[in-house]
Amino acid sequence: MFKNLLSQVGAYFILLGKTLKRPQKASIFGKLFMREVYDLGVNSFGLVLFTSTFVGAVVAIQMFNNFSASSFPIPNSFIGYATKVVLILEFAPTIISVVLAGKVGSYIASSIGTMRVTEQIDALDIMGVNSPNFLILPKILASIIFNPLLIAISIVFGIWGGYLAGTATGSWSKADYITGIQMYMPQHFIWYAFFKTAVFAFLIATIPAYFGYNVKGGSLEVGRASTQAVVWTIVAIIIMNLILTQMFLS
Repeated sequence: MFKNLLSQVGAYFILLGKTLKRPQKASIFGKLFMREVYDLGVNSFGLVLFTSTFVGAVVAIQMFNNFSASSFPIPNSFIGYATKVVLILEFAPTIISVVLAGKVGSYIASSIGTMRVTEQIDALDIMGVNSPNFLILPKILASIIFNPLLIAISIVFGIWGGYLAGTATGSWSKADYITGIQMYMPQHFIWYAFFKTAVFAFLIATIPAYFGYNVKGGSLEVGRASTQAVVWTIVAIIIMNLILTQMFLS
């Protein structure tokens, strides 16, 4: 099993080596890039907004419950501050990236896998096209560029979700929540969140692409590859989250 894992990792990096090269035609690459921005990014707006709003509301309610149960009096303004920090450091970049791994990762693996089993990739190779560069590089750049925008929107809507939770429950006042949001937070927290998002975006684009590109068989194998791609992408995100947190916040 360990030997097989090493061979898979080696094949993944070999595929990356073929992918990360200068595109053969910039005009065609530009069209592919814009299409991937729409497919991978714009189509994920609704899911990100919905998830972020409810996650923000849950985080704010949990903060209120924890502060209320504390033996020391904690001002309600810290609910807004704690919600903001938790969303920026962990929930928005990590949870939303896991959600995108399920949605975007399965799409990438299934689309490339379908091209493999229908021999479209073989046709590209025969025509002299660098198929990994042609198919995967636009997805990588679209994810790395657009996912931080999705995370920024996620943070905003998560904070807004906490505001709505306070309005709906009446547990804390609007003024206290807004005061908490305006409290000082170290700037490197924001840079860390967006750097982490870019790393996760790279994993979300490349790991499913690897599984889809190496599919062998028919439509059943494409479905299995999509499932494996999502699972391994989530595992990679969790491991990388631990590594980055240890490197930058410890």
